[in-house]
Amino acid sequence: MQLTIEDYLDTLKGKKAAVLGIGVSNTPLIKMLLKAGIKVTACDKRERTAFDRGFLEELEALGAVVYLGPDYLEHLKGNDVIFRTPGLRPDLPQIQDAVKGGALLTSEMEVFFQVCPCPIIGVTGSDGKTTTTTIIASLLEAAGHTVHLGGNIGKPLLPEVEKMKKSDVAVVELSSFQLMTMDLSPHISVVTNLAPNHLDVHKSMEEYIEAKKNIFVHQGPHDRVILNMDNEITNSFASLAAGEVAFFSRKGEPKGLGVFLRDRIIWIRNQNGERKILPLEEILLPGDHNVENYMAAIGAVDGLVPDEVIRTFAKNFGGVEHRIELVRELDGVRYYNDSIASSPTRTIAGLKCFPQKVILIAGGYDKHIPFDVLGPAVVDHVKLLILTGATAAKIRAAVEEVPGYQAGAPAIQEFEEFSEAVSAARQSARPGDVVILSPACASFDKFKNFVERGNTFKEIVNAF
Repeated sequence: MQLTIEDYLDTLKGKKAAVLGIGVSNTPLIKMLLKAGIKVTACDKRERTAFDRGFLEELEALGAVVYLGPDYLEHLKGNDVIFRTPGLRPDLPQIQDAVKGGALLTSEMEVFFQVCPCPIIGVTGSDGKTTTTTIIASLLEAAGHTVHLGGNIGKPLLPEVEKMKKSDVAVVELSSFQLMTMDLSPHISVVTNLAPNHLDVHKSMEEYIEAKKNIFVHQGPHDRVILNMDNEITNSFASLAAGEVAFFSRKGEPKGLGVFLRDRIIWIRNQNGERKILPLEEILLPGDHNVENYMAAIGAVDGLVPDEVIRTFAKNFGGVEHRIELVRELDGVRYYNDSIASSPTRTIAGLKCFPQKVILIAGGYDKHIPFDVLGPAVVDHVKLLILTGATAAKIRAAVEEVPGYQAGAPAIQEFEEFSEAVSAARQSARPGDVVILSPACASFDKFKNFVERGNTFKEIVNAF
């Protein structure tokens, strides 16, 4: 019997709930719980001045008790349920003390999986999650399905679940932080790739990988997982799957079910045999990594979206904002915003999209991931490297330590201020050049998130 949101909220009647993090994903949750008559304690490490005027006052008027500041986790005693925000480790002492005291630890996404009435398609990976998720959702919509897009992209889905029908499809992007404590998996799961990432939060690469596995290890025999055959880590996941496994590969053909390239055409092999799906020439998005994103998406929507819909969409889809987004062309120079590139592998994929060497703006918050793989790619694909942010010295070292590196190939410049770095790119660029912001790092040293960083870049470039 499918648990409904009404059933779930009934289980909380007369109980106390603590919501950790008063952000985008949890604010609708707080309001939903309050509306259902549940006592809510809302906790956030930020001070009151960090919130928009009237925002917290509205929650308090609805009945929420708000705790803010450095000791925001010291008020969990006595709560029956604790909703964790993504990025907050579940093993923090205050949280574990509350759990030992009888509190149930969960999250908005975990509850959504319990009460969602329709099939769920989930996407995770180190790179390509958002584009792949967007392609899947867009293809389903183009084929006539009612789609609910959320998770790590879009809006929180739990407050929307009352409107969902069994015939709909939920498409969710899932981060490692969301997956850490998940004990349910989507009906169709996609793992785009895995490489070192978020090691500022995860204790080790092993913990990061274990979190990602949760997207498929709780599947049933009638579910499906799509794995990247070209990635050593994701390739190894197949033996752990309970349901159908389909690989995608840009470099070879899977022995069993999967999506692959043959004569520059994307093919699929399913239970009914092989068929052509999409010629590469019909994909508007540049880059081999976007070919892989399409292959993963095609594996996910097989049987749900007609092939002709896929081809029509691919010819017209220009990509997602902040992902190799053309900002403008000025004096013969093209400026691209790839602010989403918060890891070396993502930046490398972006650099490979262009036939010529580019002017690269990189650097940012230190997630404690190695830059050694970035060095050779910069030497091969960059004519001028402009560094800014907390990791500037680490990235410089990774480039200068490349065997055979010679000073000036590429030239390297460092700037304290982000605006100075962008202006330096403008001054150095000549007609025919490409300038790309592709930081290989998170944004938190100077920006709220990658969106703010990308928008700041666009504002500066558009003001030239």
